[in-house]
Amino acid sequence: MTDYPNTQLLIDGEWRGGAEGRTIDVLDPATDEVVGTVAHATKPDLDEALKAAKLGFATWSGVSAYERSKIMRKAADNLRANADAIARMMTFEQGKPLAEAKGETLAGADVIDWFAEEARRTYGQIIPARAPGVMQMAIKLPVGPVAAFTPWNFPINQVVRKLSAALAAGCSIIVKAPEETPASPAALIQAFVDAGVPKGVIGLVYGVPADISEYLIPHPVIRKITFTGSTPVGKMLSALAGQHMKRATMELGGHAPAIVFDDANLDVATKVLAMSKFRNAGQVCVSPTRFLVQEKAYDKFVADFTAMASAIKVGNGFDKDTQMGPLANERRIPAIDALVNDARERGAEVTTGGERIGNVGNFYQPTVVAGAAVDSRIMNEEPFGPVAIINRFKDLDEVIEEANRLPFGLASYAFTGSQATADALGRQVEAGMTTINHNGLALPEVPFGGIKDSGHGTEGGSEAIEAYLATKFVTQASI
Repeated sequence: MTDYPNTQLLIDGEWRGGAEGRTIDVLDPATDEVVGTVAHATKPDLDEALKAAKLGFATWSGVSAYERSKIMRKAADNLRANADAIARMMTFEQGKPLAEAKGETLAGADVIDWFAEEARRTYGQIIPARAPGVMQMAIKLPVGPVAAFTPWNFPINQVVRKLSAALAAGCSIIVKAPEETPASPAALIQAFVDAGVPKGVIGLVYGVPADISEYLIPHPVIRKITFTGSTPVGKMLSALAGQHMKRATMELGGHAPAIVFDDANLDVATKVLAMSKFRNAGQVCVSPTRFLVQEKAYDKFVADFTAMASAIKVGNGFDKDTQMGPLANERRIPAIDALVNDARERGAEVTTGGERIGNVGNFYQPTVVAGAAVDSRIMNEEPFGPVAIINRFKDLDEVIEEANRLPFGLASYAFTGSQATADALGRQVEAGMTTINHNGLALPEVPFGGIKDSGHGTEGGSEAIEAYLATKFVTQASI
């Protein structure tokens, strides 16, 4: 028996099952056991959700920014108050260690607080006129109902950024949350319901992802979409949005370079990058994946990083000593195996890991692959798991060329003792985010997004709310 709930849809302020009564099983990735179910939405449910979102937008866009901010702050407090219970749900459905799950939940509350304050700062402009008696204004208005599509790797984090930005701007939103990890997003949304968000402002649906996206995105009620997920799916959804002239924010895949120079503090670099790599079992879009280490530091870095990886305790997220939980989905194991085996066949050395652990649950060893050929699959496809690839480089020009070789451009990491090198990396590495000599990514107040095939738009910092606002010009002459 568990304390994991069955998850329902939220439509027009009511938690309920799908119109056809269908459900989807939710599995514990540590035990392979069914721990609950999630309601399955079909077209009649989506029609009701769209109708509610249209009415909810009319209501919520008329609420003052000051009052929206107050309600959102209450939601943040509700989330913090229930963090322990929500963390347990997340560990059951996603597998990450309980401490990581609670940290994600509490970080979500910080995101809500940030956007609650941004709600009160959607400033416009007064534009000097060319004639006396004329006023010219640019005002910010909510763009309209939003459709949001989120993945399973961070069930709270991936929803809360989209939800908070939309509500802060005055938009209503329909969230298509992940079927694999449904309960913690539902608990997040319950925090907003309990805070007093009017019915219809937030909808929550689950079902067949392609069916839902293909119905919601073209629908005339929806004015904007926001998606986090793989690059191939993101390109399809972005193209669909473009056909209907819908705004789109896309946070897509990456293959982040982590560059370590000879003059770096290797102990700091190894520790920071190991923590970043194996957090959430490597199932992180901004996870460092291609470790590029300068020649003189290479042998020591490989040895030290391998030692750290091999010492990580892998187990059930509820065990207090666990440092890394299972992969969230069984399908990831053969996918990672294929990448590691291909690298081996092309001459790479697996210095630790590279194997599944046991035959119950989706456990995989923390893995280090040294000396992978540039044309190996793992150097070109995002592993999205607990695998670090370490290669050597000679100089700045060579490593920048390799860092920029792939079409991805989400996150990047670097460690150096040279300010000149740091300045060059900040300008020349083609990524939406570069963090140097520490891991400073994903705070609510800083930009979060990619370039090239990693998407467009930001879900953090002062610019994030802009994607949910339309600028309208109003000019008036004196009567």
